Amino acid sequence: MFRVRVHKIESIRDLDGNLGKRIELIEERQIPRFIVRPKTEEAKVVQDVLQAVQQQIPMFPVKRQFATPKIILFLTEQEYESLDINFDVNQIYEITLENQTARFTKTA
Repeated sequence: MFRVRVHKIESIRDLDGNLGKRIELIEERQIPRFIVRPKTEEAKVVQDVLQAVQQQIPMFPVKRQFATPKIILFLTEQEYESLDINFDVNQIYEITLENQTARFTKTA
């Protein structure tokens, strides 16, 4: 099982001219935070100052995530409707691969 986020949904036409959708799903992973301790006293002071500034003025998000392309679906309108999933951009799904099937479960 792995988690994906709907990154992009585009309208497309297949080779026969039929309308469809291109749905790009990217993998969601938490990046572990590594605490790097500088060796010199000057570097420690700089690190402490940067941490204090980040707490006062959040420039970078605290929750870091790493996303890589995982699945791109090319579906005709009929295929999309028969899949019976309404994909929304930024919606997160858990995907279970089992017995030659892929099961999408929408997360809260």
